[in-house]
Amino acid sequence: MRYALAGSRILLTGASSGIGAALAPELTRRGASVLLVARRVELLAEVLAECRESSPGSQMIPADLGDLEGVTRLADDAWEALAGIDVVVNNAAIPKRVRVTELTDALVEETMRVNFLSPVRLSLALLPRFLERGSGLFVNVSSTGGRMPIVNESAYCASKYALAGWTEAMRIDLEGTGVGCKLVLPGPIDTEIWDQPGNAAALFEIDKVPAAQCAREIADAIEDGGFEYYTPAVFPGGLDAKQMIVDKTANCDAFVSGMAAFTATLR
Repeated sequence: MRYALAGSRILLTGASSGIGAALAPELTRRGASVLLVARRVELLAEVLAECRESSPGSQMIPADLGDLEGVTRLADDAWEALAGIDVVVNNAAIPKRVRVTELTDALVEETMRVNFLSPVRLSLALLPRFLERGSGLFVNVSSTGGRMPIVNESAYCASKYALAGWTEAMRIDLEGTGVGCKLVLPGPIDTEIWDQPGNAAALFEIDKVPAAQCAREIADAIEDGGFEYYTPAVFPGGLDAKQMIVDKTANCDAFVSGMAAFTATLR
């Protein structure tokens, strides 16, 4: 499903930093109005100010997406604020780089609540209105960690695998309704997600691409006719993102064993 950004009304979560903060002004420069959502009010206001340079009608709603009851209210407030929503970009997420031996039930539940249950609840709250109108688009930002395991990120990967599976099945269920879905799978993007309190340091360094590049590619994906998008399509150093996932799936035993052996040498 192709979707014209010019003139569209977009609800964007996780908009105060990282990919979201780069994506918001990218969308408005292409003619969209945005409703920005995140917890950190001051940072969100800075992003909104940049967006209003090209889209004066853009707005923000500070919200904690870990509050699932609040997410349902957010759907109503966002619809009213922009007099309707055309596109939902479920981008908000938290890292959880904690070795499985140190995870607690509470940490896993927190990760699933923000990274999976929140976008699901927001989508379900808006879906009836999209169906009644016969148009709308859900863009779910998962991760390459939603297609392959990452060391020390069991909870994070579980949440992103869940979001990827949800989006695929949702896309199938909505065939013929006029409502579409797209799945975005970012790789190593240079954002603050790599350096957050309560998260272990990454075991090894990997070159990252700027959030602005990722933002442009997400905006391109919205306007493109496909479903699944890897960003970047090719990692720094020349590794093809999608082919890496295909190879992992072709021989999962070898991939998991090899990664386990490799990371054991780094601990």
